[in-house]
Amino acid sequence: MKNELDSKFVLRVFEKIRQHGEKQGDKYVLNGVTAFTDLDGYTLFIEDATVKLQFGFHNQYNFDYQSQAQFESFEKKLRQIDRET
Repeated sequence: MKNELDSKFVLRVFEKIRQHGEKQGDKYVLNGVTAFTDLDGYTLFIEDATVKLQFGFHNQYNFDYQSQAQFESFEKKLRQIDRET
């Protein structure tokens, strides 16, 4: 996920969070990871307490985090969700 974000992976994890997570308003939470969309549904957001991923139309994406360790922890959580659910 560092240089090239696998769009299929992101979409798969997002859907697993929606299917298996706890609904909290317009958001879904699973294993400390929150997933939601903007109003039109074209932009997906996946985040935990320290990292935010914005994934949008034409596979454009943006990560927001303070340290590489935070990013690696976030990536590990996403991979774990993908494997376990």
